[in-house]
Amino acid sequence: MQWDNIANFLIYLGVTVPLLGFGFLMFMVTTPYKEFQIIREGANGADQQKVMAAKAVANDLGGKIIGLSLVLASAVYHSLGIVDLIIWGLLGTAFQVIVFYLFELVTPFKVIKEIPAGNVSVGIFTSRLSIATGLLMAALISY
Repeated sequence: MQWDNIANFLIYLGVTVPLLGFGFLMFMVTTPYKEFQIIREGANGADQQKVMAAKAVANDLGGKIIGLSLVLASAVYHSLGIVDLIIWGLLGTAFQVIVFYLFELVTPFKVIKEIPAGNVSVGIFTSRLSIATGLLMAALISY
């Protein structure tokens, strides 16, 4: 059997899932709005602005998770070991947050105000920016 491969899979899974959770937590902590609260309030459907805000937030947060997952997948594939994976995972999280705030600086509007206000277009755009950033960082890890 492939017990060594199964053990390796479980070890990397045990490191990667918490890294993804940590990244998710960092995304939630570094934005001034409460993502889950906005999503929960938008589920009602009675207030159209809250529905739009929930869609914008869900797009933004979903893109961040996909972007970070791309980085983590590349880190798993290219890492020399667990420590290497952890370093790349933490760097990927940091750079996803940094890119979000760099985007905030260069736009003529305030992303952190537009998303919770229900600007779905901004939420979709930031999600795609996070995915693109994740793809680029994943490629950079492969050196």
